[in-house]
Amino acid sequence: MALDAVVSEIRNKGIQEAEAIKAEGKAEAEIILGEAREQVIGIKTAAEEAANRQADYVINQEVAAANLAVKREVLNAQKAVLDEVYTEVVAAIGELPPDFHKKAVRELCKAAAKELGEGFLYCNERDVPAVEDTISSLKTLSGFSLAGTKDISGGIIAESGDGSLQLDLSYPTFIAEVWETHLKDASEVLFG
Repeated sequence: MALDAVVSEIRNKGIQEAEAIKAEGKAEAEIILGEAREQVIGIKTAAEEAANRQADYVINQEVAAANLAVKREVLNAQKAVLDEVYTEVVAAIGELPPDFHKKAVRELCKAAAKELGEGFLYCNERDVPAVEDTISSLKTLSGFSLAGTKDISGGIIAESGDGSLQLDLSYPTFIAEVWETHLKDASEVLFG
């Protein structure tokens, strides 16, 4: 029996040691699992933050692109309106009474004579009689002749006798200069 007691004691000791090893392993496993959970939470948080940053970036890019597209459309619409106004201005000036055009041509011919002294004048078909009358009635224009017509809405184009200098005193040129100078003002009136 003494042998049975020794075996029983060894068995009990082995069971106790096994239980202690199991408990120690279980405690170590819990520590490892806890650390792993913390890492998972950290990784998950970092991934969520990265996803949120990426989503914010994409949203900001899309909003910026949409704003740019809207701005482009507004500018295109404003340009179309300005182009239409410009065309209407040119047409309205062309429809002014014949006396207006006759006086304008006369003054423009005088300006050309001061600048060039002599040369050739061009005008549109409507203003041919006014230019011929101005040339024949003003001594300052004795060195000028009507060289032909041009496709302009009004005014004149003067050219020096040797052809080296040309003055564009046509309505479209004056309108373009005024338009360029006052485009901001026109935009403010139309869209302000």
